Amino acid sequence: MYFSKITVVADQPEKAMPLLKAGEYALHQWLWRLFPNDPEAKRDFLFRHDAEKRWPVFYLLSSRQPDAGDPLLRVESKPYQPRLGAGETLSFSLRANPTHTRKTGDSNPKKRKRDDVVMHLKQRYRQTTPDDMPSEAELAQEAGEEWLVRQGARHGFEVLAVRADNYRQSRLGGKGRGIRYSTLDFTGLLRVNQPDAFTNALYQGIGPAKAFGCGLLLVRRA
Repeated sequence: MYFSKITVVADQPEKAMPLLKAGEYALHQWLWRLFPNDPEAKRDFLFRHDAEKRWPVFYLLSSRQPDAGDPLLRVESKPYQPRLGAGETLSFSLRANPTHTRKTGDSNPKKRKRDDVVMHLKQRYRQTTPDDMPSEAELAQEAGEEWLVRQGARHGFEVLAVRADNYRQSRLGGKGRGIRYSTLDFTGLLRVNQPDAFTNALYQGIGPAKAFGCGLLLVRRA
């Protein structure tokens, strides 16, 4: 695996801005072009777009090393082979599409419905305590923390502390037929309980909407 930091060349950012404003899926397609042309290869990479820097920064985790052939981009790559032991404490950052999955009556698991966890929690409050509705920031923290704790149980880690914020809802495409998804940014501390399962989560990502820049778990030793 390779971990890459990709930045827009400082003296040509205006040439990249039309694409950067086109949405996360367009960015996914753009980053895909950094890899050697192989018709048999799958789009097996995770990325995160950090738009809060002066110029856009991308973090990319991939099984193949990206090619720095695009004159608009500077690509810095290094091998990524984390060696982690049970009990290690790590600080982390994650942008995710946290969803609650529910059955729809169809026996096919692919037909199950994914609901935004913040909206799902808001609906629970409406049904139980409508006069005590938390703020959107409080809903995002509560729903996000519940979701991440469940992910930890699946992926071999324990959440020690977490902040969930920057809740956003996005739409791609036209009305009716467009794709809707939401994102939350997580930062905090975790403990590795099952190193193999956790390493797999680092490689494969957490949650859906990976083509929209979600799921890449960034960690470092605390």
